[in-house]
Amino acid sequence: MRYNRPVPKTLPVYLEVGRRRVFAGALDRPGWCRSGRDEDSALESLLAYGPRYAAAVKKVARGFTLPEKASALDVVERLRGDATTDFGAPAVAPSSDRRPLNDAELVPLTALLRACWAAFDASAKAAASAVLRKGPRGGGRDLDHIVAHVRDAEGAYLGRLGGKHPKRDGSESAAEMKAVRKEFLDALAARAGAEPLPPARRSRTVWVPRYGVRRSAWHALDHAWEIEDRAKQ
Repeated sequence: MRYNRPVPKTLPVYLEVGRRRVFAGALDRPGWCRSGRDEDSALESLLAYGPRYAAAVKKVARGFTLPEKASALDVVERLRGDATTDFGAPAVAPSSDRRPLNDAELVPLTALLRACWAAFDASAKAAASAVLRKGPRGGGRDLDHIVAHVRDAEGAYLGRLGGKHPKRDGSESAAEMKAVRKEFLDALAARAGAEPLPPARRSRTVWVPRYGVRRSAWHALDHAWEIEDRAKQ
């Protein structure tokens, strides 16, 4: 199933504005989200990463025409960021994500999320024999720690959808990642179908399904591109 969206003359985007960092995200292209120190730099970064995003989702996204300049980015919503925004991760759902999600939309949206996960897996596999370049002060996780971080984050995101992943000590990393992702997709389907949350998790603030896809897709691609950039010699 392809994620088929009509091609607009301009690309609708939202801005999540923190004190020290701004995220720009494409509303109708979950996962395409970049940050900068201010609004202009965030929009420029979003534009610059367009070809990499298109390459990641090309098998499932139809009619995807990249904007050629920043003037084609139409800011339709500004959100107030928080401490997580300034730390380096988007944290606020655009208002359009609160729209009901039916089965006809869920299937292609899930396909797009799978494509973003697959892009991360491909980047990690390609860098398996590489030594990732460290930052100027020697910072940066090695590949195994990046993979573990993404897997653990998916478990946390699952919780924000109202699900729960029991940690399986000693599980092989790839099998654990596969299990978490399956549970994530099951939770998405349950939330989209308006199934009630388990009693123990009804008091938590949970993500709406569209934002769950948006956040997970962003995180997978963010680290896929990190691996690719740091693996280059």
